[in-house]
Amino acid sequence: MTGRQRERWHRRTGAAVVAAVIVAGVGLGAGGCAGGDAAAGDSRGGDAVVVLHRAADRLVEAGSSKARTSMEMAAGGTRVTIRGAGVYDYRKRMGRLKVLLPQDPAGATEHRPITELLAPGALFMKNRGAGVPPDKWVRVDTRTLSDGNLVTGGATDPFAAAEVLRGTRTARYVGRTEVAGTGVRHYRGTADLAAAAQRASGGNKGALAAAAKGFATAEVPFDAYLDDEGRIRKVRHRFSFVGGQQQSPVTVASTTLLYDFGASVRVRLPDGDDIYAGKIAEN
Repeated sequence: MTGRQRERWHRRTGAAVVAAVIVAGVGLGAGGCAGGDAAAGDSRGGDAVVVLHRAADRLVEAGSSKARTSMEMAAGGTRVTIRGAGVYDYRKRMGRLKVLLPQDPAGATEHRPITELLAPGALFMKNRGAGVPPDKWVRVDTRTLSDGNLVTGGATDPFAAAEVLRGTRTARYVGRTEVAGTGVRHYRGTADLAAAAQRASGGNKGALAAAAKGFATAEVPFDAYLDDEGRIRKVRHRFSFVGGQQQSPVTVASTTLLYDFGASVRVRLPDGDDIYAGKIAEN
């Protein structure tokens, strides 16, 4: 298979490839100082939208962090949780996560953690299974995914999660609380994926635009927790989509927890020879 043929293959099958990781794995069947400005704006309500629009920029200023992810999926009375952990560089828009699939509902099958490398416009997965050699990576163009890789990778890209907030339409300040021992401001609102795509960085524009068209609704309810520097410490999105054999919408709650800002991040993308070019079996 030539390089051009390989690229066409991944564009054509990308969404199915990544969706199969979850479907097969879990058996579903389907500007200014943010601290002072935020404090002054909380009582006025409307400024909450401005603060949330800037949250992704505050992460870029921070440079990097560690991240933990949790994705709860519910469909047809079945609920599963997929967890991940790793690091992310917000300036390079690159990260590394290890994603752990739950046991099969019908048995005690253990799944090896899937290593995911996140890059602008691309997702690389190792230990994909389903006929992929253990030393090979699967590459997927996230712009071809109907959810922009907000869901089907099993973990939401941390920076994409932040950039969803650029599309905040309405928001209100709930109050102060703590996340992992850090004082934070809790905001609750709704973001529009199409608006987020317009304001997003180059690497996420196409993916968020695809999600705006691919989800059951482009409106995304969220809860965001920002520290006194305006950085996201925790964000929880609620997505809804129809896919696979499911006739009714699948509900997904994606939670991203960010901590240890300034952490060292080293991500080396696989060479072309390390990317699997064969046909990927569907479990």
